[in-house]
Amino acid sequence: MMLLLSFASHALPEKRAPMNVKAHTVVIDERLGLSTYTGNASITQGSLAVSAEKIQIFSKKQVITKVIATGTKKKLAHYQQNQPNRANFVEAVAQKIVYFIDKQQVRLEGEAHLTQGFESFSGGVLDYDIKEERIIANKSKDGTRRVRFKIKL
Repeated sequence: MMLLLSFASHALPEKRAPMNVKAHTVVIDERLGLSTYTGNASITQGSLAVSAEKIQIFSKKQVITKVIATGTKKKLAHYQQNQPNRANFVEAVAQKIVYFIDKQQVRLEGEAHLTQGFESFSGGVLDYDIKEERIIANKSKDGTRRVRFKIKL
């Protein structure tokens, strides 16, 4: 339970907002610093929303360092968050979403798609730097899924 409290108080930009967690199964291992939520799992805090079949929260010294959301081929993991100085949400889906809390970076792997306002990007792997508002898109490992983007000027 301390892990959940530390997540709410230290991890995310909207740390004063209450955090809500839903899942069919929850396993918390404080010794390892790992919480695993499975079965239609979701975490919301302020404007941040993460949902997936499985969500893992990693911590060191009761401070969240990383969140990994893993979806399925039929139901991809989902990330959504309002960004500072932006009217629109950033919304992303992928088979696997890794949120590096300290670096404020999100990595999307497998069937990755990110929408920011009127711009959208897709590829095998997308890296999104929240602070710098920078997106790096790469083709899939097997080369079958090329990078695509749409920008409205």
